[in-house]
Amino acid sequence: MGVHDGHRERMKSRFVEAGLDGFNDHNALEMLLFYAVPRKDTNELAHRLLKQFGSLASVFEAKHEELMRVDGIGENAATLIKLIPEVSRRYLLTKSLPTKVIRRSEDAGAYFVAKFMYEVNEICYALLLNSSNGIIACKEISRGVVNATEVGIRMLVEAAIKSNAAAVIIAHNHPGALPLPSKEDEYCTVLVKKALELVDIKLLDHIIVGGKEFQSLNKNGLM
Repeated sequence: MGVHDGHRERMKSRFVEAGLDGFNDHNALEMLLFYAVPRKDTNELAHRLLKQFGSLASVFEAKHEELMRVDGIGENAATLIKLIPEVSRRYLLTKSLPTKVIRRSEDAGAYFVAKFMYEVNEICYALLLNSSNGIIACKEISRGVVNATEVGIRMLVEAAIKSNAAAVIIAHNHPGALPLPSKEDEYCTVLVKKALELVDIKLLDHIIVGGKEFQSLNKNGLM
């Protein structure tokens, strides 16, 4: 048994018995690193990561190459760290909409709140639906500044046609802000709706997400 094995087993037992209650952020990160760094003191690595990035959330939001620049963090550890928010997002998506059918604005809102979880950039997605409002695919349309550019609308329409979609729901996020629709959001919605109507595809809604909250332009009578 290695010098750290007893400590690791005690931490694992604590987690199995009570979850992460009673764990500090560095303890949680330390334990996660057990599974990528088998023979080193991961407590020191956890402190190093938190010092470098400032918080547990920022560690998970860091880019893969940024993580690997931290002394002691190799490819396996960096990949494991990046995997956590992605698996969490996938879990929340499947939990929020287990049937993969959009029946109301609240379904679309819950789906996109999960989809935008952990995102720090503004992104626009198009949710492509079949004639029964079942999800065919969710396509990223733009990243960065979201607006109604001709290129973005053309990409959206092409994606909908290629997927044989009968309807579309568009969504974008307001990182760190409230999900309040702007005049530009309303204008964007009108342009997208008209473009889709030309190819006999319905725009059902435009969802705006801010944190754990969302607004539906359709439900608010803004479409």
